[in-house]
Amino acid sequence: MGIDRTKIRWNGWGWAAHKDDLSDREDIWRWLASELSMPALLATPARGFEELSLPPCALSLEDRHSLNRIVGEEHVRGDVYERAFHTLGRSYYDLLRLRAGDLSLAPDVVVYPRGTEEVLAVLKFAAERDIAVIPFGGGTSVVGGVSGVRGAFKKAITVDLSAMDRLIDIDNVSGTATVEAGIAGPALEKALETKGVTLGHTPQSFEFSTLGGWIAHRGAGQGSNRYGRAEDWLIGVKLATPRGLLATGDAPASAVGPQLVDLIVGSEGVFGIVTEATVRVRPQPAVCDYRGYLFRDFESGMAAIRAAMREDIATTMLRLSDADETRFYRSYGNLGRPRTILRRLTDLYLEMRHFDEKACALIAGFEGSRSIAKAARKQFDAVARRHGALALGTRTGERWRQSRFQAPYLRDPMMDRGVGVDTLETAASWSKLGVLYAATRAALETAIQQAVPREDAKGIVMCHVSHSYTDGASLYFTYIFPRTLDGDVVQWKTIKKAATDAIVANGGTVSHHHGVGEDHLPWFAQEKGTLGIDVLRAVKAALDPKGILNPGKLLPD
Repeated sequence: MGIDRTKIRWNGWGWAAHKDDLSDREDIWRWLASELSMPALLATPARGFEELSLPPCALSLEDRHSLNRIVGEEHVRGDVYERAFHTLGRSYYDLLRLRAGDLSLAPDVVVYPRGTEEVLAVLKFAAERDIAVIPFGGGTSVVGGVSGVRGAFKKAITVDLSAMDRLIDIDNVSGTATVEAGIAGPALEKALETKGVTLGHTPQSFEFSTLGGWIAHRGAGQGSNRYGRAEDWLIGVKLATPRGLLATGDAPASAVGPQLVDLIVGSEGVFGIVTEATVRVRPQPAVCDYRGYLFRDFESGMAAIRAAMREDIATTMLRLSDADETRFYRSYGNLGRPRTILRRLTDLYLEMRHFDEKACALIAGFEGSRSIAKAARKQFDAVARRHGALALGTRTGERWRQSRFQAPYLRDPMMDRGVGVDTLETAASWSKLGVLYAATRAALETAIQQAVPREDAKGIVMCHVSHSYTDGASLYFTYIFPRTLDGDVVQWKTIKKAATDAIVANGGTVSHHHGVGEDHLPWFAQEKGTLGIDVLRAVKAALDPKGILNPGKLLPD
């Protein structure tokens, strides 16, 4: 059965046994305190598991017996750990509540179905009994997508799909695979690798997020330039709904009216539960070449990305950090290391080449056959040189590639020291991107400054271009700030609102790949419009007449 939930942190990110790399690094804490203009970072530990208090289970004995008959008694779990683990996702707001021991949204039980028929039976039962159902894949949502909101319902169950993790079929002739939706990223790629193919979808949550979650939240992996977003590699799905099964077929293209699969991508579990998906796969790449470049400023780096996309260069990824992100990670990486002669010579060389504090690092990835990867790399080298970049070689790129799933592990120890860390992302056309970047940065900096616990304290705001297109790109912001311990939630909501208001006012989308969930719901109507929401509500009413699926997400009340 998928991933053993007891081996994952119930109130933080990742494996419970993962080593805290910051536990004995007082040099890092002193540096971070200085960056935030704080005299010291205080210990702010989370509440222990033994201190937890759960609301009583609202299900009747008859309800429990009915669920037992559908999926088997051993697959209906109501112990403290299961309920606590499935209460919320992994957004900053979620973690504030979990760390405080707030389990008021805990489901009554967690159900682990083992196939589409069992999911259909659970949904039919829940609709008959007026029980809310929260679909759960990896639980990695960072926008409140799996929080146990019950809405108008008094009872709630979580349907955890992790037992549904089979590779059902590989069609090597067509280049497709049919897979159960509960499979996590590593298990999926391992299964595909044995057949010589890959999906190539690697979001930062890759270790724990699932195929169904990627579809439901319209995900975009780090290599989307080559492998595409969820809507690009998805062919068809089986969607279990309270009214029955919706199967969308597996034709590569169709002109038989609007395609129903397009309604399912990004639907966040409010229309139904994705149980199986047929996806496009590619041969395993012979080459995975990741390397670094240094641009003199953010503008020249963005111009190079825009040119590469316009020239149709076969990149897998182009990830451009702004000056603050470049400086932050360079300083962080150099802590505890001696300033060797080589480092001094490197700094001198960069100064002579007129690379100053505005310098921005870019990681480029090239995957595929040897000839394709080599040609793409040479083409991008030429574009980078045209825009004044310095090639850094493969060491920088490989270092990023080997550690790309580790960054989320830094958030929990930072929160243990009174430091808040959150992210947000957006996208816009190239003509709007510069203004959007500046406005969102300014909004974050101002809101943090007004919400910090000390008058002279400050935050750190950094950004990178994460995904790129011929007509625009995505901006991914990370912000770090001293927590206001007696008003954590208000502080975060103030910062979040200021940034999102700035995004909307300057032509950006509220989310490029994180989704809506609870956190972005207040801005959903502005982006979709009244008529657009009416269309989505009509779909919801057709598939889920009683509204039991994932209350409080995607669609405003």
